[in-house]
Amino acid sequence: MQNIIVEKPYRFIPPYRTTFWSTVIRGLRIHQYYLWRSEGVTSYEVRDVQRLRRSIEARHSILITPNHPRTADPLAMGWLTVEANTHVYSMASWHLFHQDWLTAWAIRAMGGFSVNREGVDRQAINMAVDLLTEGKRPLIVFPEGATSRTADRLQALLDGVAFIARAAAKKRAKQSPPGKVVVHPVAVKYYYSGDIRRAADDVLSDIEHRLTWQPQRHLPLLARIVKVGSALLSLKEIEYLGHPQSGTLAERMGRLMDQLLGPIEEEWFGSVQTGPVVPRVRNLRVKILPDMVAGRVTAEERTRRWQQLADIYLAQQLSAYPPDYLARPTVDRVLEMIEKFEEDLTDKARIHGKLKVVLQIGEAIEVSPERDKKADIDPLMTQIQTSLQGMIDELAAASPLLTE
Repeated sequence: MQNIIVEKPYRFIPPYRTTFWSTVIRGLRIHQYYLWRSEGVTSYEVRDVQRLRRSIEARHSILITPNHPRTADPLAMGWLTVEANTHVYSMASWHLFHQDWLTAWAIRAMGGFSVNREGVDRQAINMAVDLLTEGKRPLIVFPEGATSRTADRLQALLDGVAFIARAAAKKRAKQSPPGKVVVHPVAVKYYYSGDIRRAADDVLSDIEHRLTWQPQRHLPLLARIVKVGSALLSLKEIEYLGHPQSGTLAERMGRLMDQLLGPIEEEWFGSVQTGPVVPRVRNLRVKILPDMVAGRVTAEERTRRWQQLADIYLAQQLSAYPPDYLARPTVDRVLEMIEKFEEDLTDKARIHGKLKVVLQIGEAIEVSPERDKKADIDPLMTQIQTSLQGMIDELAAASPLLTE
C-alpha cells in the first residue's frame, strides 16, 4: 500500500499568498525539470488556452477541474499557468506535505494548501471558497480525488467541488458589483512515443519472474497482458475468497471488491454500502482513522485497522481497472495497464520517458448560486463530467492503436 495515509493529527497548511516564488519557479521552468526527471514527461501542449484567458480578462472567479490520470498532473498544471500567464491556488492532499521539506515548501510556494481526504476538512473547504470568492487567481481542484492511471475514463467525481463553486457564487452575487464564478474543466492526456513493446516486455518479464514463470514472450502482447493480469487477480481471489473465481472479468472484480469492502462496511456502518468505490473508501477511512490518529486504540487494534485500510486500498486500486479498457488497445492504454500492474505489485511504477502531456481546456461553465434540489446529482457535477469525458474521448481518439 502506498504511503498516502498519515497517522498524525491533521494540521491545516495554508498557501503562500505571495507570487514571488511562483514567479521564480515558473520563470525557471523548474516544474519542467521535475516532470522530466520524476515522471518522464518530455513535452507538452496546451489547447484552447484562450478560453481560460477570456475568463481571466473578464475577472471571473475561476475553478479549474482536471481529470487525474497520473501523479504528474499537478506539475503538468504548471504549463497551463505559463500559457495562460496566471498564478493559481490548488488543493493538495495532506500526505504530499509529508514527503520532504522541499516538496512541502514548493507546494505552498505554488499556491497549494492542504486538504484532509480522510475527514471533513472545513478549513480547506472554507479556504477554497474564500480564494474562489476573491477571484485573484484560478483555483485548481481535482474532482476525482485520486489518481487513476486510466486517462481515457473518469472515476466518480466528488460533489464537494460543486459545493465550493456554489458557495463562492453566492458570495460573489452579493458583492458590489456582483461577479461570476465559472468552472473550466481541463482534460489531461499523456501520449507515449517510445517503444511500447520493449517497455511492456521489461515490466511483464519482471512480474512473470515474481510469479516464478518463464517470460511469456511467445504470446502476442495483449494476450500476455491478459494472462499476467488474470494471474494477479487470481492470487488476490485465493487470498480473500479461497480459490480463483469463474465468470467475466467484471464479475470477478466485483465479487472481490464486495468481499474487501462489505465486511468492513457492515462493522462500521451496520450494512454494506452501494455506489462508486472511491467515495465508499473515503467514508470508511473517515470512520477508521480518527481514533488511530488520536492514539485511542491498543497496539492490537491498531494493527487490525491497518489491515482494514490495506483491504480498502486494494478495493480502490481494483476499481481503477475498467474491465473493457483494452477492448480498444491503444499504445497509451497498454502503457497505463502495465504501469498499473507494476504499481499495484510494488507501489512504484518505473519511468519510461517519452511522454507528451496535452492539456485541453474546456469552455467556461457559469455557476448558479442555487442548485436544483430535486436532482439527485448536482447538475453542475453532471456538466463538469460531461465536458470532461467529451474532451477525454476526443483526446483518446488520437492515441495510435497497438499493432500486433
